[in-house]
Amino acid sequence: MVGLFYIYLPMSWQIPTQVEQDIIAGKAKYQTFQTGNGGQSILPVPPNSYAVIFGYDFSPAGGGLKRVTSIISSADTYLNDSVIRFFETQQLSFYTGNDFFPFIHHVDVKSTVAPYQWNESNPLAVTMSEYRVVEEMDTTPLSRQVYITSTNDVTITHGLILKATRVTENAIPVTSRTPGTLTYGGSAIANQTETDYGPAGTPLQFMQPSPKDFADFGFGLLPGNADGQAFATPDLTNGLKPASLQLKDMGGITFMDAAAANYYLCLHYALYSKTIPEQRG
Repeated sequence: MVGLFYIYLPMSWQIPTQVEQDIIAGKAKYQTFQTGNGGQSILPVPPNSYAVIFGYDFSPAGGGLKRVTSIISSADTYLNDSVIRFFETQQLSFYTGNDFFPFIHHVDVKSTVAPYQWNESNPLAVTMSEYRVVEEMDTTPLSRQVYITSTNDVTITHGLILKATRVTENAIPVTSRTPGTLTYGGSAIANQTETDYGPAGTPLQFMQPSPKDFADFGFGLLPGNADGQAFATPDLTNGLKPASLQLKDMGGITFMDAAAANYYLCLHYALYSKTIPEQRG
């Protein structure tokens, strides 16, 4: 009998064909840029040059952090505002001076269940209340393909997100963009249509389905900081918050200085020593 097996290949980046040909021909130079620790970095792009960022390897913050919880009953769930939860959602963004590219990543948590003390003579004597759950951040690097071109220095921002605050829910009406059956249009199912990211007073207000012609959906006027994309803005309470600052708040300089607990980001890009062409694929 022939057995079947599967090979899992994690999502990764590849050099775009045209960029690879330019590197081989000497028209561009392959380079990397590695950053981490603090939440703000800048990739320098020399004058009369342009960069094509085509991939990144992201090692999330939170390595070595653990949360231990006693099990009181088998029905317990653990969804709370613990320190580990702040590290479970992390955002990277790139600003070129002309364009803004945000990327939000969920970071896995590894969980194990074990008794506080194993009773070798009578394992069945260990009760549920004597077990504990150990949760630990899984900071396995995440590789992603992107395509970002810039003649300017590229500003890189990293931070942690704790909350995306629900503001309103609405049933989506049938429109030319939300037809019945194929979408939620006309289903009468309540959908989240406004979500706040960032500080309570002046959050970015993520509007759905779209801020374009928002009145068409009958949800009223757009708020002041409306945007059609979901991304967090700086805020110490809910995030975006620098990982190094959260580590410092948790355990002082010892936590902040722990290399394993900090994030690291390696950009892969091609540097062209000429002005950017008008037409590019």
